[in-house]
Amino acid sequence: MSTHKKLNELEATAICGNDISSSCLYVSALAIAYAGQYAWVSLLLVGAVLFLFRRIYGEVVGALPLNGGAYNVLLNTTSKANASLAAALTILSYMATAVISASEAMHYLHALWEGLPVLPATMGLLGLFLVLTLLGMSESAKVAVLIFVVHLTSLTVLVAVAIWYLFNHGTDTLSLNFHTPLKGSLLSALFFGFSAAMLGISGFESSANFVEEQAPGVFQKTLRNMWVVVSFFNPLLAFLAVAVLPLVTVGQHTETLLSYLGGVAGGPWLAALISIDAVAVLSGAVLTSFVGVSGLMKRMALDRIWPPLFLKENKRGSNYVILLSFFALCISILLITRGQLGPLAGVYTISFLSVMAFFAIGNFLLKGKRARLPRPVYASIGAVVLAFLGVVIGLFGNIKLHPDYLVVFLQYFVPTMLLVVVMLERVAILKLILAAVQRAAKRYGTLSRLGRITLKRMLRELNQQEFVFFTKGDNVSNLNKVMAYVVENEFTNKLKIVTLLREGEEVSPDLLRDVEVLDRAYEQIDVEFVTRRGTFSPQLIDELSAEWGIPKNFMFIGSPGDQFPHQISELGGVRLII
Repeated sequence: MSTHKKLNELEATAICGNDISSSCLYVSALAIAYAGQYAWVSLLLVGAVLFLFRRIYGEVVGALPLNGGAYNVLLNTTSKANASLAAALTILSYMATAVISASEAMHYLHALWEGLPVLPATMGLLGLFLVLTLLGMSESAKVAVLIFVVHLTSLTVLVAVAIWYLFNHGTDTLSLNFHTPLKGSLLSALFFGFSAAMLGISGFESSANFVEEQAPGVFQKTLRNMWVVVSFFNPLLAFLAVAVLPLVTVGQHTETLLSYLGGVAGGPWLAALISIDAVAVLSGAVLTSFVGVSGLMKRMALDRIWPPLFLKENKRGSNYVILLSFFALCISILLITRGQLGPLAGVYTISFLSVMAFFAIGNFLLKGKRARLPRPVYASIGAVVLAFLGVVIGLFGNIKLHPDYLVVFLQYFVPTMLLVVVMLERVAILKLILAAVQRAAKRYGTLSRLGRITLKRMLRELNQQEFVFFTKGDNVSNLNKVMAYVVENEFTNKLKIVTLLREGEEVSPDLLRDVEVLDRAYEQIDVEFVTRRGTFSPQLIDELSAEWGIPKNFMFIGSPGDQFPHQISELGGVRLII
């Protein structure tokens, strides 16, 4: 995707639509497994929850139109630690997406070529996209559009043929299935079917991760289009599967239900068409995962959450350490779950629904902390509460269905968060180690001195990065919040407080006095007060970043009001902290 030519509605919808619309290839079977003949109702309920999230995402991303999804909104409304939690969940979500999509693609290919070994083929497909992304191949909008159009056309043909089949063969199977007793009560079936069906909205967050590449007004349309596709095809395909196939056969074809449905309703040609379409669209979702996780983890490395090692690039400009690490994680979870759809879906659903819940929380924080930011749409408090409860219910249902899936999820989440915590607290950890080394100095002599020198050098390198805060003459209370934020969230001992003056304007004596007081109060930070003539603009940010050698994401501002003449996205990653 070019950063110069913005994506139009079709291109942007195709890129995120390939991800979310691919879920229909496996979510119908999962929903039918728990809700039986009422799976389509569960899927309609999921569509209702997604409808609420349209406005939640629209408000958040409209106010903060920057890439990064839940990580971005929490970074600009709360602490870096909270944002890192959402980012870790997003990474797990990408990982499970890649594995599920690759595994499902190979199951559908296996329906065409029975001699294909599914697990090795899945590993091979993941390896193929690792190589492609290492070579610098990002997702092409034109290819995404082609896959998306073919996918929707294939699904439309499947629906039409299944309906024609019902006209010709009657509804005896449908009637028989609806008279089949449920495993429990109807309410229980709908609850567990809804929980499993929440996997059907996986990928809805994708559009928020590349909003900066979309033309103005396109983001809202991508949310609408994704909702329409999911709310139409997922319930309808589940209903048609129940109408055409005996329920007992659905469980026997969980991984390839739609191609089996096509084979029964239309014959081998339709089964082959759906299988080929599935391989293409699911492969597109694998590529989306590699590209998406690379962008997110690079952003985190730039924010000094991940080690600088992750920023290393090959000659093609790809962050190869990130891509290789992601590939290794995907292969490990594939081997642990042995490619079984259930545990993979469970890991993905827990991480994905947690990210959705964080997005709802981010919306609440945006309303409270960034109320002055202009936004194109507004989600009511009631809608946000209902949406949040929806994903929490889905999360609870999935954990209740399969507590063992939670264990698999924690096997990845806990080490990821431990690494994040170590990186966020590495200054305190290094100081603790330094204190221990100094106590051992008398016993170990030269070795101890070498350790002290090394640790002090590491601490010095971490703290030498300067940060910038642009003040409009904030009172001492706001400036104190800035100092507290920097101390709690960043590794630095240097902060520039910059105020911009118009011609003939002078610095307020009160501001000078406040800065001096804070400089004394926060002894660990050297505060430099800087005045410049001019007005705040993206061009000024570019100039100061180049002049001082300070990345834009290490520059902070307070929350602008509705009269602010620039888009937040034009500031190159400048962070809102008060």
